[in-house]
Amino acid sequence: MPRIEPLTPPYEPEIGEALRKWMPPGVAHDPLQLFRVLHRNPELASRMRVLGAGLLAHGKLPAEDREIVIARACVRSGCEYEWGVHAATFAEAVGLTKKQIDATVTGDPTPWSPKQGALIRAVDELHDSANLSQNAWNELAAHYDQAQMLEFVVLAGWYRTIGQLANSLQLDNEPWAATFPST
Repeated sequence: MPRIEPLTPPYEPEIGEALRKWMPPGVAHDPLQLFRVLHRNPELASRMRVLGAGLLAHGKLPAEDREIVIARACVRSGCEYEWGVHAATFAEAVGLTKKQIDATVTGDPTPWSPKQGALIRAVDELHDSANLSQNAWNELAAHYDQAQMLEFVVLAGWYRTIGQLANSLQLDNEPWAATFPST
């Protein structure tokens, strides 16, 4: 049971409209529990939506790289909720294989290219130290420009924040979402 109960329909008209904006067009699922909890504070939710939507829909990182960063940041935060939403909704759609999706949890290094391995290691460093070593920075800089490097750091931090939020709220996994593979 979540610590803060998600809103349930019928929604106030402005809340219903705001929740529709959070979800991709044509999605068959109800708005995510996370979004429905955030709308207990609509002003905060609207501010968060701008950054979250910008990172997902308008980022400079390739979509596949973005989802690797998101998955690993969620895993390192212990957030099965958000990892499961992305694994079920975005990961395969951007070209990640089941083995790669599982490897974001298990830590198996074999399915990753050198660039993807650098992303995983950099997310781990950020999680462990809130910093990137010069070696990790250089590994990423071999593949990404400065704008992408900035976005990478913000993306990893954003999904650590989302993981912290979902974990602290004790959200149940969405019924259709993936669950961590057994290790």
